[in-house]
Formats: sequence, structure tokens, C-alpha cells
Amino acid sequence: MTTNPSSSTTRRGPFGFWTGMQLWKQIFIALALGLVLGVVLNRTGNAGFADGIKPIGDLFIRGIKMLTVPLIFVSLVSGVTSLQDLATMGRLGIKTFVLYLGTTAIAICIGLGLAVLFKPGIGVDIGAGMAKHAATATTEPGITDTLLGLVPTNPIEAFANGNVLQIIVFAILLGMAIVLAGDAAKPVKRFFDAAAEVMYKLTSIIISFAPYGVFALMTWVAGSYGLDLLASLAKVIAIIYVGCVIHALLVYGGMVRFVGRLNPVRFFQGSIEQIIVAFTSTSSSGTLPVTMMSTERNLGVSRRVSSFVLPLGATINMDGVALYQGVVAVFIAQAYGIDLTTSQFLTIALTSTLASIGTAGVPGAGLVMTSMVLSSVGLPLEGIAIIAGIDRILDMARTSLNVTGDCAVACLVARSEGELDQIAYDTPHVLKAETIFTSQEKA
Repeated sequence: MTTNPSSSTTRRGPFGFWTGMQLWKQIFIALALGLVLGVVLNRTGNAGFADGIKPIGDLFIRGIKMLTVPLIFVSLVSGVTSLQDLATMGRLGIKTFVLYLGTTAIAICIGLGLAVLFKPGIGVDIGAGMAKHAATATTEPGITDTLLGLVPTNPIEAFANGNVLQIIVFAILLGMAIVLAGDAAKPVKRFFDAAAEVMYKLTSIIISFAPYGVFALMTWVAGSYGLDLLASLAKVIAIIYVGCVIHALLVYGGMVRFVGRLNPVRFFQGSIEQIIVAFTSTSSSGTLPVTMMSTERNLGVSRRVSSFVLPLGATINMDGVALYQGVVAVFIAQAYGIDLTTSQFLTIALTSTLASIGTAGVPGAGLVMTSMVLSSVGLPLEGIAIIAGIDRILDMARTSLNVTGDCAVACLVARSEGELDQIAYDTPHVLKAETIFTSQEKA
């Protein structure tokens, strides 16, 4: 029996609206439904029913855990081996790499600082008993032990134990070795590139089940703890947005003004097009054509610099995600009643900074990075469900910050290399909406 293709979109059955809906909308609806059902169960004394739904969420969490080690390893190796321009472009590549990782480290510190200052998770008290038990069972290692622990004595053991930081360090070193080996290592590079694509596809499959996992876990959380989470979620959103604004104005604006000796007002005016597209599309890669066009036209960055710095930024510059990780990690720790130690704060900062190299372009990168950061300091992954429903709102801010950082680094590198057109930079432009949206469609 044949069907009419033109009418097939109107015959999707009673659940067609759901299957045709964007994933972030599905997750948001699942969160809302889980919250409502959980509150109803909590108020009616049927919280035990929520416990029966929780295994569905646990299955999703296990899928996320399954991804963490192989995804980090192959994507990091593939990402590092793609930086072969570092050998041929010398100073250009080194400056770009250092600036991106440096601003990412600052971003995670801002996120951690704001979360510690405003305490969004205090008062939630999820799993306090379990958390206290875990806290008394662990001792804080010294800074020297933490730094020495970055290098695995046995990489296989690091994989088996899921030691995230050691896996990251081993992957970076292996990627550098592949680059240095040259032509002889090209088959190995192609293998890791292909393996990374396979892991990206597997990640997209697992993330597609996020609405069901979020619904189950949110039903369980709300059924067990009621409405106490709502105020904390609003606090998380506010803290992350404020943090992104602070990072953009003080860090990027300060770098442009004092390092590049350029007008920061003109910088933000010249970046507004790509910031708008990033905010609406929540995709650094999808915004890249607009970013390159606008950075060259409005900010005077040469094609040679923009063609290297900006694609690299879409790969490794995750300032917004790093800031988000800091806030979320502290929020979940506070919600579970866990007091983070100095070494755990350092581990969160290092994990978020180093992991930013290998998680770009992954569907649901925020959730995957969150699971990785939480795992690195032993925080409960179930806390992801609380954040997943508002992830789209948070993604808009962090993607805009990522793209703003790409533009700032491009300007600084171009300025230091004598490849910035000062006249073009200093010339105000008029925002043309039709240009933005035409470029977005092409992307």
C-alpha cells in the first residue's frame, strides 16, 4: 500500500505532536509533567508510586554513565589531533589555545564563586543522610597528591575505574603524540575521528531518551521532596545569566581594552549579530558562518586569523558551559547536603577546563559534561534531572557567551599578529536583521 507523501505529515497518529517536537521542548514538558505528578503524589501520600517510576530514570542515568569514558577519550584525542595547525602556524595556534583555555578557567571560577556566594541549593536537603555518610567517609587529599593524580600510572586502570581527569590527560598526551608522529600516524588519526563520530551518534541516541528519564526522575524527586525545588531553580537561572554577563563585560571587555587596547564598546557592537543568532539557535557551530562574516566585516579581523581561530573556538571554547558546570555542581552538592572540599573545587575547575576541548559539537553536551564533572567529585548524577528541564534556557546564555569569547580571542590574536583592520574595527555598523537570518539559514 502506498501513501501520499504530501499528506504523510498530517497523519502522524495521536502522538505525532510529540515525535515531531524539538527535543528541548520534550524535555521541558517532561520536567513539568513529572513535577506536577510528583507534587500530586507527594500531597496525596502516594510517594511510593514515584519510587516505582524511578527505575526508568535510573536506566537513563546508566546510559549517560556508559557514554562518559569512551566519549571523553575518543573525542579528546580527535580534537587534539585536529590541531595540527599548531605546528605550522606557530604563535597563532599557541596564543589561541592558551587564551581559550585561560578564559574557560576563569569562567568556571566565576560560576563556582557565584554559587558559593548565593547558595542556590541551600534548603533543598535532598538525600541529606546519604550525603553526610559519604562526607564522613572521605578525606581531603593534598594539592600535591591531586596534581600527581592527574597522570595515570596505568591508563587501563584509569579507564576501568572511570578516573575522568586521568583519562583526559592521557587522551591529550596521546593526541599530541599522534600529531608529532606525522604521516605514519594518519591511520590512527582517521580511526579516532571515525570513533568520535560513532560516539557522537551514540550520544544522540541516548540523549533522545532524556524526556523519559527526566520525567521519571523528576516525578521521584518531586514526589519525595515536594515544591521545595522551585525557588532554587529560579536562583540557578539567575546566577548563570548574571555570571555570563559578568564574564562577558569584565573578562572579555577587560581583555579587549587592556590587552588588545581596543574599544570594548565597539567590540560588543560589532559582535551583536552573532550573539543574537547564538542566543536563538543555541549552537556555536550553527552560528559559525555568521560569526566569521561579522568578525571580518564588523571587527576587522583578517580572513587568515578568523578561519583558524573561530572554528577552533567552536571546538574548544566552552566558557559558558564551564561557568554553568560550576554553578550546577555546587547547586547539586548543596542540595544533597555535601560540603565540597578544596581539592574537589580544584577537580571541578580542572575537569571543566580540560573537558571543554572534547565535548563541543556533541548533542546534549551540557548534560554529558555535567555527568562527567559530577562523577569526577563523586556527586549524585540524579541531580541532572533537576537541571535538564531548564537546560534550554541556560543553553541560550552559555552559547551566547561562547560565541562572544570566540570573537574576543579572534580580535586579540589578530591584533597581536598585526592582522586587525583598525579602520574597520572603529567604524560603527548598522545591524541588518535580514543578513543575520539569511546567514543562519545557510548554516
